[in-house]
Amino acid sequence: MQDKSKIIFGNEISAADYQKAVKSKAKYARKYGDDSSADYAVKLVENATLHGPLGVSDIRVNEGAGDLPFDAEKGVIVGNIRMGFGHYRISIAMASAAHALGYTPYWMDLNSYPDTTCTKVIGAQNDLYSLGSRLSQKSRLFNKLVWEPMNYEGFRKLSYNASDQKNAELMAAVFKNVPKDIPLIGTHVWPAQAAIHAGMRYVVNAIPDNWPMALHLAEGAVHTIQTRQSWMGYRILNGMRGKEVLQPMPADSLVYTGHYIDHELTANIEADCAARLARKKNGEPMCFLLTIGGAGAQRELFAAVIRHLLPAVKERRAALYVNVGDYKNVWDELVRDIPGLEGASTLHFNDWADTNAFAQEAVGGPVEGVHAFWHENIFEAVYCTNLLMRSADVLLTKPSELAFYPIPKLFLKRVGGHERWGAIHAAEMGDGTLECEDTPHTLQMTDLFLEEETLLSEMCSCICANKTAGLYDGAYKAVQIAMAMKNN
Repeated sequence: MQDKSKIIFGNEISAADYQKAVKSKAKYARKYGDDSSADYAVKLVENATLHGPLGVSDIRVNEGAGDLPFDAEKGVIVGNIRMGFGHYRISIAMASAAHALGYTPYWMDLNSYPDTTCTKVIGAQNDLYSLGSRLSQKSRLFNKLVWEPMNYEGFRKLSYNASDQKNAELMAAVFKNVPKDIPLIGTHVWPAQAAIHAGMRYVVNAIPDNWPMALHLAEGAVHTIQTRQSWMGYRILNGMRGKEVLQPMPADSLVYTGHYIDHELTANIEADCAARLARKKNGEPMCFLLTIGGAGAQRELFAAVIRHLLPAVKERRAALYVNVGDYKNVWDELVRDIPGLEGASTLHFNDWADTNAFAQEAVGGPVEGVHAFWHENIFEAVYCTNLLMRSADVLLTKPSELAFYPIPKLFLKRVGGHERWGAIHAAEMGDGTLECEDTPHTLQMTDLFLEEETLLSEMCSCICANKTAGLYDGAYKAVQIAMAMKNN
């Protein structure tokens, strides 16, 4: 196999940057070992949260042999990592689409095999990313000088991809006993890169966000892209080595698909938008969904929004869903900081059956009061937001992966410069606001949703029009591409 750190889509990497990549791999190998020759057993285990609704089974590595066979004909692997909640959420969308299309989805989280070099390397980088994300919300200086430039330009450089490709060589061992002819959709670049290094034959690299970065390149895979703007940027590798004009990506290596959205949400767009407009017309409480990301950032901003909306909640003009994911400490801090929150709240804590039942009942509405959600299980923590979206009127979120979902969105300040383009895209598509870069503008936009009909009505209209145009069909198309690679 060609050394993917020396030449990237026909663009030669400098000797200095290549040596830097080699040293990066050597550093991780010294610290975490090199298990390239390991013969890890694999087995399938039904996913406790997602098998029932979506038919998902986990691929477990180095836990002994299992009894469940792989579906060689209809199986499709969703390769992912936990880094924040975004890549898990995209993975759930892929699994949902695969299940809806009649395929068998397998979940392969490369950050869940603790005795492997693969997971140790990913875990170390994940810890650094989460720390940086939280620090960026506490220190304006750190955010300005370190975090924004790294997320906006640092990850954009072709030399960064060279190092990632070398590091991914240390991740390939976990694929040794995974059937090589089952298609794989990577919802983070590392599973896609590692799968290619391991000899997986049919790999789709589902690129997130709306800001082209070399970080997301996995040469040898078909790259799927959610927006036209981003597709063009990747096609010419725009700005990935300063102002140099680079060799473009081959036309058959990237495909515009639209947004990666769960089948259950896409199929119910018209009904859910009609219900939102009916609630507004009937004067029922407007339900705001606040979801804390996997890095646990932005707690202070959420506290300001909750404090601002509590009077409207008591007057039954508003209702709140607050999903703190798997960060119970965030809820404890919110209760401590916001007088009256605890007394106004119904807790749905670590009881998945209760959360499911509430989410289904709430679709028929109306909802009153504050409903708080915390789940220790990562799948429940992430999927909870998806379940609540159908009965929510407005989603308050930073403009990351949730920027692409078919629900009216109020965008909070970004966490990382690359996220700004998610808000820009949503505003242009008409299903989200501009990014509110400070608390006063966030509260202003909250009041506009609450006090008038225009924003909600316009966004619901655009969401329905976008569905007709196929904007939210990206997950279906990614699965179809993966299966077509095998069958053609």
